Amino acid sequence: MRKTKIAGILLAAASSAVFSAASAANDGSMSNFSYDYFEARVGISPVTYGVGFSTSIHPNAHIRAEIDSEFESDFDATAAIGFHAPVNNWADVYGELGLRSMKQRGRFDHDTELGVEVNLGVRQWLGPQLEVGGELGHVSIDSDEDIFGSVFGRFHATELFSLGAQIRFNEAYGDQFMFTTRFKY
Repeated sequence: MRKTKIAGILLAAASSAVFSAASAANDGSMSNFSYDYFEARVGISPVTYGVGFSTSIHPNAHIRAEIDSEFESDFDATAAIGFHAPVNNWADVYGELGLRSMKQRGRFDHDTELGVEVNLGVRQWLGPQLEVGGELGHVSIDSDEDIFGSVFGRFHATELFSLGAQIRFNEAYGDQFMFTTRFKY
């Protein structure tokens, strides 16, 4: 009788743990922000156009691809895999390791060059609809090694749509101001 009670208690505890773990595994994300989006952007000085895509591959990991161009036989493209994790109830820290490809006038002898990018950033909610953040990274292409950064603000008009402004420092097209729009899916 005693063995039956002990076995019943252990079975109940084990099944509770299994259902709890299954419930946690079904949570969409372990962060404060969505990393599932399409993005369109326009840069100013120089004028560039770009698109981006990001999707979660794990509750704390994502992949990202983006490309920008002046449409003058040039481009700046990135494909990256990264992590994201909450710092507190209102902020996330993220980092990425990416493959970067560039073709630009006056740089790399008009050839397409491949390199590596590493970055680390933070995203913070300032209110129910206002997000701010920043990023610092390192890119190594051919014999060029540069440190780059950006700061941004994003207004979430709805749960699925946001408008943003970003300032990029020492990026492929130099220092640049950008307008962005994101569509969450």
